[in-house]
Amino acid sequence: MTENTPRTAPLHGLRVLDLATLFAGPLAATLLGDFGAEVIKVEHPAKPDPSRGHGPSKNGVGLWWKLLGRNKRTITLNLSTPGGRATLLRLAATADVIVENFRPGTLEKWDLGWEELSAANPRLVLTRVTGFGQFGPYAHRPGFGTLAEAMSGFAAITGEPDAPPVLPPFGLADSIAALATAYAVMTALAARDRTGEGQVVDMALIEPILMVLGPQPLWYDQLGHVQERTGNRSANNAPRNTYRTADGTWVAVSTSAQSIAERVMRLVGRPELIDEPWFATGAERAAHADVLDTAVGGWIAARSRTEVLAAFEKAEAAIAPIQDVRDVMADPQYQALDTVTTVDDPELGPLRMQNVLFRLSATPGAIRWAGRPHGADTESVLTELGLTSTELTALREAGAL
Repeated sequence: MTENTPRTAPLHGLRVLDLATLFAGPLAATLLGDFGAEVIKVEHPAKPDPSRGHGPSKNGVGLWWKLLGRNKRTITLNLSTPGGRATLLRLAATADVIVENFRPGTLEKWDLGWEELSAANPRLVLTRVTGFGQFGPYAHRPGFGTLAEAMSGFAAITGEPDAPPVLPPFGLADSIAALATAYAVMTALAARDRTGEGQVVDMALIEPILMVLGPQPLWYDQLGHVQERTGNRSANNAPRNTYRTADGTWVAVSTSAQSIAERVMRLVGRPELIDEPWFATGAERAAHADVLDTAVGGWIAARSRTEVLAAFEKAEAAIAPIQDVRDVMADPQYQALDTVTTVDDPELGPLRMQNVLFRLSATPGAIRWAGRPHGADTESVLTELGLTSTELTALREAGAL
């Protein structure tokens, strides 16, 4: 891990201004920074990104920010002031991408809309991440990932059939939108390589999560079919569930392939079920999930997790332990992949966090540093931009920094 971005990094030379907060926009910028983009995090002088205070902290330092803010230089800028506006336009002239998640019309209110930003830099990609998009009847509503998880249909199909809909206990919609936003940025940059011109990316949190839910709209359009909550079961195959072992732990079994389903039934001592007419398709097996769950669940309940996992592996059947973060940190496969890696941090010392999202054989990404303090790089970034010490002092006195 080095302070400077290696020139071999695939996104070296790309400059991203991260104006966004909580969580999709900033995470998209993090993903770009992980592969070499120079990301400059722009925060309000008195109102930093709330992720700095989200969740547990150590010695007064928010741990979530250490992950979300990694590979970013941090500056403060009050965009609603004349000096802040002028400074952002100067930064925009040097940037390739801006990521923002203000409510629609906010940048325009500050005279920092697409018209002004593209005039400063015609090659700029302005990436706008909001709850509901830039237009439509909900556009000006406050939007968060929880609302997207509710509106998209995710909550409606999550949970037990006779229980309330379930929301995820983490930022699912935000994280999916972050992945989609990073992809959208790279798509817009590829178009710029051909045309020489930037454009606006309009990303609504309610859309990417709907895409990953699969063909529900198509099913409803063509068949009037509405997917219902099925708990841990699937309507497409069985056995598919979580099962408790003799030593009180849990495992998950999947039989998406017919051959795997047959191996599981032989393993648990019920090969006769394979010959049932209904066993030949996943949907028919799902209709007989009670029978299959009884067979599999009873066999697993009589054995320890170690015994169950070893037996399934020997039978080449698909199984995984239900792991919490303690198990993840000790898991040999994650360790082999270095999925959770160690980052040295000046404030907190060695930190273990998720590594970059994927491995590239020739131009890998890297975590160069964890999230930095609020405004730590304001002076260096703006000095590099050409501002003098006199100008910096004037901006501070005017409340712009």
